[in-house]
Amino acid sequence: MKVKVSNIKVSCTDTTKLNSILAKALKIKEEDILKLNIFSKSIDARKKDNILIIYSVILDLSDKCKHVLKYKNVTKYSDSIIRMPYSNYPYTDRPIIVGFGPAGIFASLYLTRCNAKPIIIERGSRIDERVQEVSDFLNNKALNPNSNIQFGEGGAGTFSDGKLTTNVNDPLISYILNEFVRYGAKENIKYDSLPHIGTDYLRKVIKNMRADMQQRGAEFYFNTTFLGFEEQENGLLVKCSNNIEFKTKHLILGLGHSARDTFKMLYQNGVAMEPKSFSMGVRIEHKREFINNMQYGDMAKFLEAASYKGAVHLENGRSLYTFCMCPGGEVMASASEQNTIVTNGMSYNKRDKENSNAALLVNVDPSDYYKDSPLDGLNYQEMYEKKAFEISRDYRAPANLVKEFLNEEVASKERSVIPSYPHGVVFTDLRKCLPEFVYDTLRIGIPLLAKKLPGFDHDDALLTAIESRSSSPIRLIRDENGIASKYIYPIGEGAGYAGGIMTAALDGLKCALKITKDFNRISGKK
Repeated sequence: MKVKVSNIKVSCTDTTKLNSILAKALKIKEEDILKLNIFSKSIDARKKDNILIIYSVILDLSDKCKHVLKYKNVTKYSDSIIRMPYSNYPYTDRPIIVGFGPAGIFASLYLTRCNAKPIIIERGSRIDERVQEVSDFLNNKALNPNSNIQFGEGGAGTFSDGKLTTNVNDPLISYILNEFVRYGAKENIKYDSLPHIGTDYLRKVIKNMRADMQQRGAEFYFNTTFLGFEEQENGLLVKCSNNIEFKTKHLILGLGHSARDTFKMLYQNGVAMEPKSFSMGVRIEHKREFINNMQYGDMAKFLEAASYKGAVHLENGRSLYTFCMCPGGEVMASASEQNTIVTNGMSYNKRDKENSNAALLVNVDPSDYYKDSPLDGLNYQEMYEKKAFEISRDYRAPANLVKEFLNEEVASKERSVIPSYPHGVVFTDLRKCLPEFVYDTLRIGIPLLAKKLPGFDHDDALLTAIESRSSSPIRLIRDENGIASKYIYPIGEGAGYAGGIMTAALDGLKCALKITKDFNRISGKK
C-alpha cells in the first residue's frame, strides 16, 4: 500500500530518526515501512529555539497498515508524473537551436528524444574548455568575449548557485527536476523547498546531457556564433561564424540575456521586440556564520547554510529586493565584454565558503531608459557597467561597507567581511556607477529590509557593484505558437520569457512541445 503522509514536523536535531517518528505517529512498527521517499521538505525557523523540518513523505507500507488512512494527513498515493509522449518529429528539416543554456538544453533534449536530430549552435566553449577560460579571466584578467561566465555550454547558470526555485506552478517542473537527477544531480532537488544543484554538480549534469543527446543524433557546434539569417522560399538560411550555414524551418533562439550583438542584429533584420523592465543594484555580502545565526540562532549547527529572501516597497514607487541568494558562496566577476564590471553570485553544492551573498536589486522601468529604440535598455546596462570599470580601470569592482554607505561616506578598507570578488574591490562612492534612483533606493531600503531580516544592515556587510544582468531588458514578441517571425522561435530569459534556470528550462521545453505538436496532448487542450 502506498500513501502520502503530509505535515510531519521533526526537530532539526532529530532528522535521522524520521522512520521511528513516522512509525510512532502512525501507530505502526518501523518494519512495516517498506520504503520511504521524501516528497517535500522545508524549514520552519519562526521559533529560533525550536526549528522544525516539515516533511511530506511517500510510504510503501505492509498491507496490515490500512488503518493509517483514517488520519487526516494520510492519503492514498498514485504517481502523477507526466509521461512525455516523445512523438516522432513530424518535419523533414533539422531544427536549429542557438544557445545551450537551460532553455536551449531542454528544447534540444526533447527534440532529440523525438528523433529530430537537432543542430545546436553555441558561441562559447564546451564545459571543460570554458572552465579554463573563466579561470584565465578570474586569475589573469584575460577575458574571452565569446566564452566566459555568460556564454558557453550550460549558459550563465553554469557559474551560479544552480538555484532551481520558481514561483511557477506547472506539472512540467517535476519532469525537469527528474531530468536533472537522471543526469547526475542529487535526489534532494526533487523535494527541497529551496532546491539547488551547485555549480560543481551542474557542470557534470550538463556534460552528461550533451553526451546523451550526441548519442541520439544531436549535433553540436561550439565556438560558433550565430551571425544572421536569410529568408528563403521554404525556410531560413542560418549563417554562422567559420563560414557555416544551415537551412531550417525551425530556428529556436535561446540566446541568454547577454547576447547584445545578436539582439542588435535581429532588430536590424526586422524581428519585433519591445523594451521591458529589469533590475540593477549590487551584491551584498555577509559572513556565512552571521547569516546562519541570523536565521537559525543556536540551531544553526544542525542545519545547512542559511538562505534569506526579502523585499520592501518604497513611497517613491521603487522596490528593493534580494535575488539569487547564494549561501556559502562567492561574488563572481561575470563580464562578457571588455572593460566592464558585472557581478553575480555562485555557490558549490556544499555551500561552505566563508561568506554568503545576494543580489540587492531595484526595479528599472522602460520609462527610466527608453528613448526611441527597444535596444535602449541594453545600452543603459552597458553604460553603467563601463562606469563601474572606469573607477579602477583594472577589473577591481566598486564597493563600500553598509555603515559608510548609509552615512554617505566611503570606507577605507574592509573589516570582518573579506571580499570574495576574485579581482578585488576598490572602495568608492557608489553614485559613480549606479543610477541616482538605484542609489537612493538602496540607502532608504536597506534599513527597512533589516526590520524584516534583523542584522541585515550589519556595519561590516559589503556592497559590491554592479549587478546588472539579473534579467533581460528586452522581449522578443511572439505569438501563441511561440513564433516571433516566420520560422523563428525565441525562448528563455534572453527573449524576455523567463527569470532563472527553471523558468528558462520550462520555456524551452514548451517550445519543443509546440513544435512537435505534443503540447496540446500534455495540457489537455484540443
